[in-house]
Amino acid sequence: MARLLNVAGLTTGLFALILQFGLTIPDAMEAGRGLAGSIVFYFSFFTILTNILAVLVHGAALFGRQGFFTQAWVRAGVAVAITVVGTIYWLLLSALWEPEGLFLVCDIVLHYVAPAIYLAWWLSAGTDGSLGWRHIPLWLAYPFAYMVYVLARAQITGEVPYPFLDVALNGWPSVLVTSAAILLLFAFLGRLAILADRLTTEGSATRDTGGGS
Repeated sequence: MARLLNVAGLTTGLFALILQFGLTIPDAMEAGRGLAGSIVFYFSFFTILTNILAVLVHGAALFGRQGFFTQAWVRAGVAVAITVVGTIYWLLLSALWEPEGLFLVCDIVLHYVAPAIYLAWWLSAGTDGSLGWRHIPLWLAYPFAYMVYVLARAQITGEVPYPFLDVALNGWPSVLVTSAAILLLFAFLGRLAILADRLTTEGSATRDTGGGS
């Protein structure tokens, strides 16, 4: 089952990322961006970056290559991040636009299908009981660095990938409060990930020993 989920996550994620790239670049260029600017625009979305990380973890697990993306804390961090992707989209973004056609396909896969596959794999085969509080700051570094990048880039280009990070539209107090709330969501989900890591590992150990008998 773990291998099947990895294959599904890898192929589904790659399909949606490549399709989204093929849709985004010409659309962004029609909006007045150059090719380089359009590519930067594509990679400026947290959804895209996190789904790329999920694909890399699936690939590392599938092909059995030891490295950064096979580490337990990295796998769990991606689980936390991709859960945030689906949650924030559902809460803050899904009502703001109505995608159609292939855009809708990418929308559903990147925000719901890929996260569900990744979480199913991580909970069933990606945990090892090694997570602790020390990993939460490491997981928070990713969204914090992303927010710094987005806000700094906005000062240069005047655009942001997500409206709730638009200082010109919402003002600094609102953006800072929203950013803090997202970081708190990361921390909360990180705590749940630590708990899930322990519970799934203990459950697996109990089954391996015949229920402790």
